[in-house]
Amino acid sequence: MKAVFLDRDSFPSNMKFHYPEGISEVIEYPNTTLDEVAERIQGADIVLTNKVVLTKDVIEQAHDLKLVQVTATGINNVDAQACKEQGIALQNVDGYSSISVPEHTFALLLALRRNLVAYIDDVRAGKWGESSFFCFLDYPIKDLANTKLAIVGKGIIGNKVAEIAKAFGMQVMFAEHKNAKVVREGYVPFNEAIQQADVLSLHCPLTETTKDLISTTEFEQMKPDAILLNMGRGGIVNEPALIKALTEKRIMGAGFDVATQEPMPHHHPLQALTKLPNFLLTPHIAWGSNEAMQKLANIAMEKIAQFMNPSS
Repeated sequence: MKAVFLDRDSFPSNMKFHYPEGISEVIEYPNTTLDEVAERIQGADIVLTNKVVLTKDVIEQAHDLKLVQVTATGINNVDAQACKEQGIALQNVDGYSSISVPEHTFALLLALRRNLVAYIDDVRAGKWGESSFFCFLDYPIKDLANTKLAIVGKGIIGNKVAEIAKAFGMQVMFAEHKNAKVVREGYVPFNEAIQQADVLSLHCPLTETTKDLISTTEFEQMKPDAILLNMGRGGIVNEPALIKALTEKRIMGAGFDVATQEPMPHHHPLQALTKLPNFLLTPHIAWGSNEAMQKLANIAMEKIAQFMNPSS
């Protein structure tokens, strides 16, 4: 069998992909443009992609293709219906970032609650040496203990975030689906959670129902000293509404690891927010600890091996 990895360099070189026996040829491309996909997957039995898009057109041209292995959780970069119509299996990887994403969530949260970036920047600028006292307290510092955390998404990551939050002494609630007619046991009505939360953390996929989940109406309901965290996907939060909420100080701050366009272009609306001290944006790296990436690689290879030998 022949395997083609379309964007191997989306992972560091020290991450090892141990291809299963039975794959006789492997071609790893650093990256692949849309125009190059059709040609590169010709003759391949297995295609691996992290974020390279596989459209209906290129899938229909790949007559030898048997499996598309997405080296990520989201499969929105692959036309799933086209795979189904052509009898091509489509697999993703999940469960690999159940430590990395929650830890990154709290890294951003602590930085915002304690104004770490502002203090570190001032120290670098020499302000501490100019202080009249042993310290300077120019920016508010707030504890996490005894605050309320509302989590959207009660999967592996959401539950781990809840576990860490409780260790900090936070009160945790899981928000029910927006506009849900029935509130499940263990959940709080969506609007009630939004209104009560000191911290609102998003750990849900981007779907038709979660697109613009947080927009103008929700920002108006949130506490003025609330913090919004998005480790899910760009688009769950309406970006123009976010810009308005932060610039008009309707909420205290926000920490994001995602955007609607990735990589985020220089003209993207969120670029202006990166100048604000109360908005922290990281380049979709919450999942990317060394341990999480190697776990992802191992799971992907195991799933390919299982596909090739389903009875083993």
